[in-house]
Amino acid sequence: MSKKPRTAEDSMVEENTDQVPESVSADPPDAAALAAERDQWTAERAELQDRFLRAQAEFQNFRKRAEKERLEFTEYASTEAVRALLPVLDDFERALKTESADREFQKGMELIHQRLYDSLKRLGLEPLEAMGQPFDPHTHHAVEMAETESAPDHTVLDVYQKGYNFKGRLLRPAMVKVAVAPAAKEQGENK
Repeated sequence: MSKKPRTAEDSMVEENTDQVPESVSADPPDAAALAAERDQWTAERAELQDRFLRAQAEFQNFRKRAEKERLEFTEYASTEAVRALLPVLDDFERALKTESADREFQKGMELIHQRLYDSLKRLGLEPLEAMGQPFDPHTHHAVEMAETESAPDHTVLDVYQKGYNFKGRLLRPAMVKVAVAPAAKEQGENK
């Protein structure tokens, strides 16, 4: 038998049959299996998309929370410094209440007090009004109670130490003397 010479077409056909995937040469898969695989990939893609969106939302929330905390920290960072200066301000106020023979010294003390107070006020210090106000346990610290008929029950009679807010938050409650109705009057009302 004689061997037939190989042509270029024969070698191309032979090469192409070597490269044919097995899935093409094998029986084609049924449509149900392909649909199930497609559904599986679609569900997996949807789950990954959902996880991605949730992670992105969590990151956005974290970023907003961190920014809010940073702003709050910078806004209230000077709170402790102001709190440390309050006793100095109290000492100036007590010193100004005493009489001094030297008028120039008195005027100098008033100017220093005013500069300190104005500086603290620019930072956000706000004095609490307590005198004659109803007692509020959130902003007042009662250190003395006095029976009297000259003022309504639970009214602030005297302020021993001023209270302050700092940028809207209570920095220090006011130490106050509070009016209490006389005991005889209370006993008469209870009968």
